[in-house]
Amino acid sequence: MAKDVVVPTLGESITEATLGQWLKQPGDVVKADEPIASLETDKVAVDVPSPVAGVMGAQAVAEGDTVQVGAVIAQISEGKEPADHATPKVEDRTSVGQAEAAAPPEPAAAPVDEAADKDPVTLSPSVRRAVLEHGVDPSRIKGTGKDGRITKDDVLEAAKQKTAAHAPQPAPVETAPASALASAAPVAAMAGERREERVRMTRLRQTIASRLKEAQNTAAILTTFNDVDMTAVIEARSKYKDLFEKKHGVRLGFMGFFVKAACMALKDVPSVNAAIEGDDIVYRDYADISVAVSAPNGLVVPVIRNADQLSVAAVERTIGDFGKRAKDGKLSMDEMKGGTFTISNGGVFGSLMSTPIINPPQSAVLGLHRIEDRAVVRDGQIVIRPMMYLALSYDHRLIDGREAVTFLVAIKNAIEDPTRLLIDL
Repeated sequence: MAKDVVVPTLGESITEATLGQWLKQPGDVVKADEPIASLETDKVAVDVPSPVAGVMGAQAVAEGDTVQVGAVIAQISEGKEPADHATPKVEDRTSVGQAEAAAPPEPAAAPVDEAADKDPVTLSPSVRRAVLEHGVDPSRIKGTGKDGRITKDDVLEAAKQKTAAHAPQPAPVETAPASALASAAPVAAMAGERREERVRMTRLRQTIASRLKEAQNTAAILTTFNDVDMTAVIEARSKYKDLFEKKHGVRLGFMGFFVKAACMALKDVPSVNAAIEGDDIVYRDYADISVAVSAPNGLVVPVIRNADQLSVAAVERTIGDFGKRAKDGKLSMDEMKGGTFTISNGGVFGSLMSTPIINPPQSAVLGLHRIEDRAVVRDGQIVIRPMMYLALSYDHRLIDGREAVTFLVAIKNAIEDPTRLLIDL
């Protein structure tokens, strides 16, 4: 009996998605609730689980197609076993057929390649194209992607190792025949070959591009900068990190301090936490802090709800959970809705300074950057301190320069003297 696989409900106001990748192919054995396809929405990638255990049947849509919520995308045959002559998934069918026709019969006692007994590898179109182009065996490649999937970088690295392993030793110049020198010319020409690859933008990347451009076209974005001495926070973290992790089960990072400092500054300067809706300004007495998290398909911004009411431990625990589930593609739509203020930490990637773009309909975003030792003046003496540049981008239609600078200085003061966070000063 065949069971339909339908596009699940993706969240409020989300009616369609793009089928990013088939994780199972016709003939594959699947377990109940095992992901068989990955959907790309405006915000996250969502896996479609198999409703029953059985064998993957016909696929109703192709990778890259737009599908509606509730649409049938495949069928699962319950309780059936795949045929022994399942269709290969990696090799190009035309080249396989030609190779089989041209190849002479194998001797009966020919040794069997162990890789041939393995399950066929499911590859995305770009990875499959790279496998065929470089002539590598995907069954011998260890995938570094989600759930051990092979990425294009894995294929390129395998091809590089294959080339290095089979590279012939250079012959002495005096003994090299003219024919060998002539045959080397085409190889040199191929080494300088230039290639291009056209890849369709994912739905998530399209949405990011659209929203960021919308922010630039709508808001009057201005950025103000300051620097902050991280000495006090670094010392506090070094002194208490072991006790903190033992008690709360999570590592003490810097984001917990910045989130709490931002919440305190938002109370002092409420316009930074407000938003423009038509001709009205909406002020909030709560702080839902969006934190930018890196995911395989792009940057996502889950929201820490009521961050102003959470402890540093609760903030760190929430951020750690967001980061882990973002890498696994398990963040839900509801977790990325709303948000009154955003913190983006480009310092984890080595950024020295940036001008972040606000996340509409929010009115401001705080950019954090890398910490580095710099020479500064303290009490008339030149000393070395761990310094970080802070950047606050804000909508000048709503927030005046005085308010923006006041907000950023409040964060600077709280980080340089964390005691302020305890006494709300």
